[in-house]
Amino acid sequence: MNVYNIALREIKSSLREPRTMLFMLAFPIVLMLILGTALSNVFSNFTPVDNIRLLYSNESGQPQLTQYWESFSQEMGRQGIDIAPIASGQVGREQVREGQYTAYVELKADGMQLYGSSKQSIESNIAQGMLTAFADRYNLAAAAFRSDPSKAEAILANAGAVTGGEFIRETSLNPNKSPGSIDYYAIAMTTMIALYAAISGSYLFRGERTRHTAIRLMAAPIAKGELFAGKVIGCTLINFLSVLVVVLFSKFVFQADWGSHYGIVFLVLGTEVVLAVSLGLGVGYLVQGESPRAVVMIFTQIASFVGGAYFPVESDGSFMGVLTYLSPLRWANTALIGAIYTDDMSAAWQTIGLNVGIAAAFLLISIVIMRKREVL
Repeated sequence: MNVYNIALREIKSSLREPRTMLFMLAFPIVLMLILGTALSNVFSNFTPVDNIRLLYSNESGQPQLTQYWESFSQEMGRQGIDIAPIASGQVGREQVREGQYTAYVELKADGMQLYGSSKQSIESNIAQGMLTAFADRYNLAAAAFRSDPSKAEAILANAGAVTGGEFIRETSLNPNKSPGSIDYYAIAMTTMIALYAAISGSYLFRGERTRHTAIRLMAAPIAKGELFAGKVIGCTLINFLSVLVVVLFSKFVFQADWGSHYGIVFLVLGTEVVLAVSLGLGVGYLVQGESPRAVVMIFTQIASFVGGAYFPVESDGSFMGVLTYLSPLRWANTALIGAIYTDDMSAAWQTIGLNVGIAAAFLLISIVIMRKREVL
């Protein structure tokens, strides 16, 4: 009963500080709106493509290749690609270099030579893919001519199928299951504010000392263990309540996608709050004076920055890439995105295990130091 009363007292005292509660609720919501709106193009699945203009010269001297190319060109024209033969006096490479054309292709008896524009890399890659399909189909027809000319005629008759979609099809797996900007920042801001529970944790017992209420608590008929458990539980619950409000607000107001695995989502967020409170509490005991709050603030800011709270951070082999793996925010973001968008729970369970393990270590350190002290 004492633990329950102490936890309830901790929750009530937190609710009496409107500025703190406003910070825990308004700060992530405002950032979510600003960053999610301003960086929406970064998370767009669509890339605008300019008109593709292809310049060609036919020096092959092969009627079959010319016939196949004409059929292929007509189909490409119907797909919106502008194909033009090189004019007398024109230099194909120069036309591409000057940006007049996307690519220039030379048809010769021994093959094709393509020159793409570095200024229009996406368009050049599209043209290259189509021409690769063209070359593959033509090589197939050439081989068929040597063995069975009737089959070769059928292949040539369907030359336009290369761009019409019958020869090559590209299928995207789960194209809609990827986070948009609002979805990403809903996750990132929620995990960030969960990590900010470390600030409350660092002030949990230090606040009693600064308010000069620690002596009265020690004189009360309450065991140290009950006092410790009650305050930790109360601090964890009030911070988890803030996280829950942010999740619900982002879901129903911003229409953020939190998937359907709510149990695992709240388990990851809950254990992150436990980790943050335990971390702040441990730092509060390990660091003397007014330094714990500064240490926790610096840690949370660095962990948020490298963990992808403000923008996605690539985990490459650089120092910054390695540093991202040390951020609890990175663990939680990876776990939640995997659970929500790919139904992959492995990262979530690993994150839960890490959070609980590290939280237990900091709680143990805090308990040992607290027992050695005469006061809180």
